[in-house]
Amino acid sequence: MPSAMSYTNDLDGRAQLCRDVILSAGALVLEGFENGRAADFSMKGPQDYLTETDAASEAHIRQRIAAAFPEDSFFGEEGGGDIRERVWVVDPIDGTANFARGIPHFCISIGYVEGNVAKLAAIYNPALDELYFCRAGEGATRNGQPISAARTTRFDMASVELGWSTRIPNTRYLEAMTRLLDKGANVRRAGSGAMALAYVADGRSDAYVELHMNSWDCVPGLLLVAEAGGRVCPFFEIGSLQAGAAVLASAPAIADGVSDAVGIVLAEPLNRRERNAA
Repeated sequence: MPSAMSYTNDLDGRAQLCRDVILSAGALVLEGFENGRAADFSMKGPQDYLTETDAASEAHIRQRIAAAFPEDSFFGEEGGGDIRERVWVVDPIDGTANFARGIPHFCISIGYVEGNVAKLAAIYNPALDELYFCRAGEGATRNGQPISAARTTRFDMASVELGWSTRIPNTRYLEAMTRLLDKGANVRRAGSGAMALAYVADGRSDAYVELHMNSWDCVPGLLLVAEAGGRVCPFFEIGSLQAGAAVLASAPAIADGVSDAVGIVLAEPLNRRERNAA
């Protein structure tokens, strides 16, 4: 395992740490999953699971980042933290309900943000040994191979995943789901918002919608989708790292229709933003 001094104090060094720490945390999480510790869980709230492995994973990631970059801040699901100019946002296990019930659809989610701009993203499912990674401006990958959002153009061919949050009334979710179904889409839910975003980036799903999402669950995945050529909501304009926001990520050809159905705005496509800035 590289020492803290192995990482250069720049984005290159942080990218290497991001890859290293998510894989080492993944080994810890997988060991807990395979040895039955996942089944020993408590509840933080309605449908909000917590296992000892969540805490162990976050502590491991926090310690590795602090050792390598002590001036960076850390904001995690389990232990909180603070948000400064340079901040790591971390969900040590997203999809804990799946993890606790022996379903291999969960992940670790890590993002690095500078000045409210996401720079690095990593999402790792250790049960499948699939690592999604991107650096802003350089495209998205799965296990080192380039990925891209789906080319789906018709709603009657589309699969949209819809997440739930207890912060939002069920009626709003039912309205959004009804509008998506009325357009002809298949609507599903697999229990990990971070994995859902990675699957949109990888073309495995056509869109993901959640009416409120915490930053540690979505900031890495939104960057992955954008780097894979998908359309995303402007998270830092409609919400914040502290408060979260509504989330939409989509294959480009159906993105406007999804946005219309669920009432979440889209950021301008990257090429249009570049033209306006020119």
